[in-house]
Amino acid sequence: MPTSTEPATAGASPGSPDAAGPRAEDHAATVQRIREGTGFLAAAALRHLDERLAWYRDLPAEDRSYVGLVAQTGIKAFVSWFADPSAPPHGVGEMFAAAPPELTRSISLQHTLQLVRIVVDVVETHSDQIAAPGTERELREAVLRYSREVAFSAAEVYARAAEVRGAWDARLEALVVDALVRGDGDDSVRSRVSALGWSGRGKALVVVGGATTGLDDVRTADLRRVARRAAGDALVGIHGDRLVLLLGGEGDLVAAATGLLSRFGPGPVVIGAVVPSVAEASRSAAAALAGLAAAPAWPQAPRPVMADDLLPERVLTGDESARRTLVAQAYEPLREASGAVLETLSAYLGTGRSLEAAARRLYVHPNTVRYRLRKVSEITGWDPLDARESFVLQVALALGQLESRR
Repeated sequence: MPTSTEPATAGASPGSPDAAGPRAEDHAATVQRIREGTGFLAAAALRHLDERLAWYRDLPAEDRSYVGLVAQTGIKAFVSWFADPSAPPHGVGEMFAAAPPELTRSISLQHTLQLVRIVVDVVETHSDQIAAPGTERELREAVLRYSREVAFSAAEVYARAAEVRGAWDARLEALVVDALVRGDGDDSVRSRVSALGWSGRGKALVVVGGATTGLDDVRTADLRRVARRAAGDALVGIHGDRLVLLLGGEGDLVAAATGLLSRFGPGPVVIGAVVPSVAEASRSAAAALAGLAAAPAWPQAPRPVMADDLLPERVLTGDESARRTLVAQAYEPLREASGAVLETLSAYLGTGRSLEAAARRLYVHPNTVRYRLRKVSEITGWDPLDARESFVLQVALALGQLESRR
């Protein structure tokens, strides 16, 4: 029996071992009453979940039953800790151990904290009924301390899950970019980008250029966020010393790609052709990569430059796709056109791009040559009077003439 000058520690509450704390037998009585009322508290918690949380009501019946099991486990874990507050509180990992792993994908961190809060509210609300007389405050303080520990545990669990998911997404994103670079365009690419959150709305294109130094995971994630704000959908990949962006969306993807120019390192940046969907993005990637390889042959090229603006240089590097495109878009339409436009273009280019010399060779007026060259521009989209575009036409003419002699 302690005297008035001796500390009374026998009934200290969890976290408050002072003389004002309840007696040990009162604490033990509260523990027993909580154990006996576990089923009642769990039923009250589930009732509150159904009344207050729309996301819980929308869960499938099986998931709702597992959430109920988690709530019951949480209450039992609290009782075990309350009986021995010197032991560390059970974390969210232990609370969710009885549920399947898929449940953590059905409810978010916010949902988990709401679940903890409701369980805490239920225990607090019924503390006067389940606590032994004189231990009500002890019980409420213990509940608050326990809920704080569980909330911190929940944040840690979901943070680790986010890290794992981020690492998995990064590996999957790298696989998609590698598949595009290799020219794979099968359904596996579409399923993989869907797993990465690709919406599939609108068209797609690929942009390639040099990677900046120090492009680590943090800067890559920032680039991905900026690209998604610009285009809607975006994937980022580092392929050797090259930065590869896959953009998708319903807006102006070329403008979006141009807006990301500062994110590339020095050197050419090439924008591939816009394709109808991500399933065909390998075609855009092939054009962009071929353009990047050929870009040094045109030092005056704009930055960024469209892959199709590098068709002559791509032909010089052996790009068969560029050769077919030039023949199909320039030579064949001119060959099939009336009015001697192909002959006029050949004469104009063959005489050093001189209107007068071409007119003398064709025995026509220079204005006739000028008129026919305007027709060439209308038919092909390339203007023979422009130095760069006349070079494109000259390469196309040479390719077509070689093709016709095969």
